Amino acid sequence: MAHLSKRSTVYFDPAIHQALKIKSATCEQSVSELINEALKLFMREEQEDLQVFLDRKGEPELSYEELLNDLKNNGKI
Repeated sequence: MAHLSKRSTVYFDPAIHQALKIKSATCEQSVSELINEALKLFMREEQEDLQVFLDRKGEPELSYEELLNDLKNNGKI
């Protein structure tokens, strides 16, 4: 793994920790590498979600009642 700049203590559910150790052994990556990759993926997905919200910010809002009426009018319910 590349140089680590920070260190943290993280407490895992025992079953999750066991799964991480097994995955680490089978893919020849450290637990830290696996966690870093997972967190990077998570943060990328979060950033994409936030961008979608920003892109849709100007769209008109539809109340729940309006949505139900629209579904009924279009034969969906």
